[in-house]
Amino acid sequence: MTVSAMLREKGSAVISASPGTPVAEVARIMAERRIGAVVVLEADRRVCGILSERDVVRALATRFGGIGGMAAEELMTREVVMVGPDTPVDTALRIMDEGYYRHLPVVDDAGRLLGLVSVRDLVRHRLAQQAMAVESLT
Repeated sequence: MTVSAMLREKGSAVISASPGTPVAEVARIMAERRIGAVVVLEADRRVCGILSERDVVRALATRFGGIGGMAAEELMTREVVMVGPDTPVDTALRIMDEGYYRHLPVVDDAGRLLGLVSVRDLVRHRLAQQAMAVESLT
């Protein structure tokens, strides 16, 4: 199965922000939605970064002047590892495991966001596969 097949099953809606969105607003969105990251998009839906809980905590620990007035682009991770829609789920899971990533944007050839898979999505998929295998064996 590919990540695009997973996106068809789970949906491709992604909570995103623009580079100029205040960090305090992004943090509020993450808290309200109970999500761990927000993809930062250019106006043409190209991924320019990702702002995660980890980024916010790291900034709070090192920037004693506060981060409330900062913009998403000032704290976001800029070198985002992304995959294409035809990436196999097992490959995506390996990428996330090796890089310690919890979220993986899925983009088209031009870098425009198609969706987002999380480690939770991939684990659920793997568990469903195992349950089907056990069912077929019994």
